[in-house]
Amino acid sequence: MNRKNFIKKTAAAATFLSSGAINISCLNKKKSRKKITILHTNDVHSHIFPIGSVNNKKTNLGGVSRRATLIKKIRETNPNTLLFDAGDIFQGTPYFNYFGGELEFKLMSLLKYDASTIGNHDFDNGIEGLHAQLPNAKFDFISSNYDFSNTIMDGHVKKYRIFQKDKIKIGVFGLGVELNGLVNSNAYKETKYLDPIEIAQDLSGFLKNDKKCDLIICLSHLGYKYKNQKKVSDVILAKKTKDIDLIIGGHTHTLLDRPTKLINAANKIVLVNQVGCFGTHLGKIDFYVNSKTKYYKSQILSV
Repeated sequence: MNRKNFIKKTAAAATFLSSGAINISCLNKKKSRKKITILHTNDVHSHIFPIGSVNNKKTNLGGVSRRATLIKKIRETNPNTLLFDAGDIFQGTPYFNYFGGELEFKLMSLLKYDASTIGNHDFDNGIEGLHAQLPNAKFDFISSNYDFSNTIMDGHVKKYRIFQKDKIKIGVFGLGVELNGLVNSNAYKETKYLDPIEIAQDLSGFLKNDKKCDLIICLSHLGYKYKNQKKVSDVILAKKTKDIDLIIGGHTHTLLDRPTKLINAANKIVLVNQVGCFGTHLGKIDFYVNSKTKYYKSQILSV
């Protein structure tokens, strides 16, 4: 299938799934609205080419080349676009076993990812293996609740980043799952796990009040939700914090047909989204922002 036909087919297949208003009044202020597009993936797990099945279902979806074509088309439509990943870039195909993550980081760099958080499987070659591949990543790693100060990763991971698109400030921070009991301690060494709720509350407040960010996004590898309500998840994070606009999730391989809308601790809407695994889908959320309001539309695009 040539590129032109592929784009047409992809555009026709992409289903508009949801839209919502954090404050619907902005629809009456079209001239002052600015559109910010957030694209995201999670748990790609070293899948470079399309795959034939996921969870015993035939898909013929995914592949870096297809994702690149889709992302390029969206960026041409709106230059105010950011591309994020929610972790578990590594582990899942022989490409990781052979290249140790080099190929994954180089391809993500070619796709011009803006940032990623760190998942538990990104430690599968040890913290030294992750560190060794950093020169191949031309994007930032953001992890706010992993304290790397006594490890080889110290100074290579950001606590947060602020992006600016068309004078709109987008603050981004990242959260990782508890590594103890999930990852061999020899793999993550002296990395310390900090309470994600406390970190999220402090950082999101800092980004909103001190840094005056218009949108606040959390890249999370905590998992969507669990039967054990004591285990921190994206759903719990959303309810217990008050300044996050969007949580881009990973870890549980949850494919949502639309972002989950939850009410946070300040009685405001926070969105939680996750797009399965293996790069078969691309999340797309358009925020329409002015000085007082935020309005969003979302899509889950098959790759």
